[in-house]
Amino acid sequence: MIRNILGSVVALAGAASAVLSPFRDWYGGRAGHDYRVADLFEGITPTESGVLVSILLPFLGAALLVVLGVVLRSRLVVALAGLVVLGFTILWMVRQGQAAGSLVVGGDGEGLQVGVVNALAGGVLMLIGALLMTGRRSRRERERKPVEPFAVPAADQVDTWPPTQEPGMSVQTSPWPEPEVDPYTGPDPRDPRDARTRSYPQAVPHPEDDPRDPVHPPHPPPPPRQG
Repeated sequence: MIRNILGSVVALAGAASAVLSPFRDWYGGRAGHDYRVADLFEGITPTESGVLVSILLPFLGAALLVVLGVVLRSRLVVALAGLVVLGFTILWMVRQGQAAGSLVVGGDGEGLQVGVVNALAGGVLMLIGALLMTGRRSRRERERKPVEPFAVPAADQVDTWPPTQEPGMSVQTSPWPEPEVDPYTGPDPRDPRDARTRSYPQAVPHPEDDPRDPVHPPHPPPPPRQG
């Protein structure tokens, strides 16, 4: 946006400079609007020209192109206007050099004067404005929605992190590991209150389960002697 505004201002300034240049002296004290557009293609003549058929005509067209390019935010249209101004100005310099034998720059009013400088500066400013402008975005870029990052869920909302974008409760809502569940689902045989456990056979302890010494088991005491 800022580049479009800056480029538009520069291009409009260039258009204003180009439109005002024909009202300034161009060469030998002769104003730019005294040169006919036909002189640029047929050769410079001392015949004076009307304003609307002078070199002012293409410069007005270039200024209208700049305004249209700024409204449409078209870099191509603005650049085309700058090329039109530069093209007609350089063409005039070529024809004037052929008519005068050479082009000179003098401060006594005999050579190139400020009107030519204004025209060249206006064309250059238009090209700079076109370069500064970003132009209009294409339809595909306008329809492309920005990808928004996932937001952290609020503290009162149950969700997993990172979010799965799936409905339902979270897989795990506590930062601590879940306790393991005993796979045995039957009644507890050690519970005396459960009548179903009374018919269960009691497990016979294995010798290796004997807490006593398995290598030197205790011997029963000898029977008393009969007196």
